[in-house]
Amino acid sequence: MNLVVNGGGSLKGSVSAPPSKSYTHRAFIISTLAEGRSEIFGPLISRDTLASIRACEALGAVIERRSEKVWCVSGSPSPKTPEDVINVDNSGTTIRIITAVSSLAPGFTVLTGDSSIRQRPMGPLIKSLGDLGVRCFSTRGDDKPPIVVEGGGIRGGKTNIPGHISSQFISALLIACPLAKNETRISFTSELKSEPYLEMTMEVLSLFKGNIKYLPNMGVVIPPKQTYSPASVRIPGDFSSAAFILSAAAITDSDVKIHNLDMSSQQGDKKIVDILVKMGAEVELGKNYVRVIGGHKLKGISFDCGNNPDLLPILAVLGSVAEGKTDIFNAQHVRYKESDRVSAMAKELSKMGIHIDEKIDGLTIHGGKLKGARVETYNDHRILMALAVAALAAEGETIISGVESVDVSYPSFIEDMNSLGANFRGTNKNDG
Repeated sequence: MNLVVNGGGSLKGSVSAPPSKSYTHRAFIISTLAEGRSEIFGPLISRDTLASIRACEALGAVIERRSEKVWCVSGSPSPKTPEDVINVDNSGTTIRIITAVSSLAPGFTVLTGDSSIRQRPMGPLIKSLGDLGVRCFSTRGDDKPPIVVEGGGIRGGKTNIPGHISSQFISALLIACPLAKNETRISFTSELKSEPYLEMTMEVLSLFKGNIKYLPNMGVVIPPKQTYSPASVRIPGDFSSAAFILSAAAITDSDVKIHNLDMSSQQGDKKIVDILVKMGAEVELGKNYVRVIGGHKLKGISFDCGNNPDLLPILAVLGSVAEGKTDIFNAQHVRYKESDRVSAMAKELSKMGIHIDEKIDGLTIHGGKLKGARVETYNDHRILMALAVAALAAEGETIISGVESVDVSYPSFIEDMNSLGANFRGTNKNDG
């Protein structure tokens, strides 16, 4: 399906932010390792999180939907051997964390995913699990999925791991290694990126009584033979997803309020609020809501994307309509997402009339006037949503390919945008 967007519209009203995808993944997976019954309130149910739910069930968790917003997980610190290959679909978080967790199950576990997942790097995690006594390998010998894990438990010990490729490798170890036979020490061999995601992992672990000793930018010490206690977890609203609608309001003549956003959250992507203010948007913060009033001319900024990789696509859109130059840097790790998001945003916004210089670690965007065009999403949900926002501020009609990818993280994105007054409509790719 294509998404067709007519530019020049405005947004009015309010919506609730969807639940956090990152918290949802962690809550279900850690519940799977807890002895007893946990409750998860208000999780995100999307293509990515369903991949984690299926993986947890494959490892022996009993997962029930008790009501529309309450899920129960009966877990065990001794996962079972999956009966079949675990297919994570498009979820990088699932394959990284479940690879480590499956080392606690007896026998062999095989993990794979879609064509995007089969190009995602896994080498640092494979190497660290090997250091800790787990035999783990890529079937093609290229450190990419499919991955085979020989279970039986984690010995523990010392390992080092780069911090600049993906924090998911480290989160995987933080979740699995408390159940190791011996103490685990993890040191970082390069600058740690996406640190807020590690803080989020440790926050959820603490709810299940996990004990992690974290030394920022140095390493982690994990005591052995821990037992996770069942917990009740309330999933907060997702700033990563809300960033698209907040930004859409900022670049159009709009007035939008998004509920279910808590500025005290550990989520690194709440930084979108500071970015909008710095660029000159009118922002109002209230109790669990953020309001943005558009119509103000934005100005270009410089932004270090090291801790906020998921904001790069929408920040590139904001820079496209801002006066002057916007520099996004320290973003080389953003090339290893569902797509090479640095290159994707440079190519697609260029089609929409924006002058962009692509660098190894980011983008320099020269603000201008967006024009409608035919653009590609590379089957990447965040590229799709960013380009849809750009299309709202563009002159004329924009046709965006691959609308189906929105189900990965924000299934109600199009519905929410249309409820605010956008004119988003899907068409068959063969139409037009």
